[in-house]
Amino acid sequence: MADEKHNKDIDQVAECCHCSGKTKEREDKEYKDLMNRLKRIEGQVRGVEGMLENDAYCTDILIQVSAITSALNSFNKVLLANHMRSCVAENIREGNDEIIDELVVTLQKLMK
Repeated sequence: MADEKHNKDIDQVAECCHCSGKTKEREDKEYKDLMNRLKRIEGQVRGVEGMLENDAYCTDILIQVSAITSALNSFNKVLLANHMRSCVAENIREGNDEIIDELVVTLQKLMK
């Protein structure tokens, strides 16, 4: 069941207009960790929606949004580290130094 969903997610990535069209098969542990992080973030976003619907005080909502931003940054750090250990390292070992340029562009976009 998880494999079917994972394959569906890969198909959706390939259709995304903002994506490179490349794919990566992740080990189960990495996939589950990343998905768990995203599910927690999704829950936090839903919580903020509820706060807004219930007329929560502005600063309370801002604090929760800050927590979501922090969680997304943490997700990016984990994903970037995994990318460098796998995709980047493998490409360099295979003699594909273009991956370094791709990584530099990615880091520039992340550091806006």
